[in-house]
Amino acid sequence: MGRGGNLVAVRIRPATLADAEAIRGIYNLEVTETTHTFDLVPRTLDQQEAWLTSRLGALAVLVAEDAGDILGFSSLSTYRDRPAYRTTVEDSVYVARGHQGKGVGKALLGAIVEAARGRGYHTVMARIVGGHEASINLHTSLGFGVVGTEREVGRKFHRWLDVVVMQRML
Repeated sequence: MGRGGNLVAVRIRPATLADAEAIRGIYNLEVTETTHTFDLVPRTLDQQEAWLTSRLGALAVLVAEDAGDILGFSSLSTYRDRPAYRTTVEDSVYVARGHQGKGVGKALLGAIVEAARGRGYHTVMARIVGGHEASINLHTSLGFGVVGTEREVGRKFHRWLDVVVMQRML
């Protein structure tokens, strides 16, 4: 059971372009109100659709759905663009307000890690803003370990931000 109440029963499935608006709504709230993403400008629907399309194939975007509502999403992104990094990916997990602390994030992270394994990746990296203990704890609970902290590498809301780097071997 999560800290916010009953564990939510969700269906995890691959995202489609029809999910772009729901994903955009979840993500843009994080852009405008938190340091959980270092994006500074909310995405348009066209940008969100392009982001989804760019992850078809070897990468992935998954959504957590309950009774037709999108409660959150997880994704795999290219870790670095040089060829030697091609077996490493970076994960992202975002859960809609009101559904956090109920197991949605854990289900999404577990599923995206399995998607990475199934696609033949060797390791998954997570880059989490310093102080975001919920995300750090979530990743730790699924076998990620801290490999370092990048000090003051981001700036948002007039603050310098650290990034905690975590890794899970597959």
